[in-house]
Amino acid sequence: MTQSTNNLASYIWSLADLLRGDFKQSQYGRIILPFTLLRRLECVLEATKPAVLAEAERVSQMGMPEVAQEQLLLRASQ
Repeated sequence: MTQSTNNLASYIWSLADLLRGDFKQSQYGRIILPFTLLRRLECVLEATKPAVLAEAERVSQMGMPEVAQEQLLLRASQ
């Protein structure tokens, strides 16, 4: 590793320590993993988000059962 890589790694870890706040180091993974997963899902679904939001607005006004609403939203996400 070069010195600049080491400096960057140290900087990233210092930011992680700052963001961790009052959480213990052993608890950090329980916080970061769910947020990482949510961010990944957001990136994957980004292309269909406008269509799904429009469909959700339309479906919510129809008064359909939740299972039927989910099916319509799933179809809009593809």
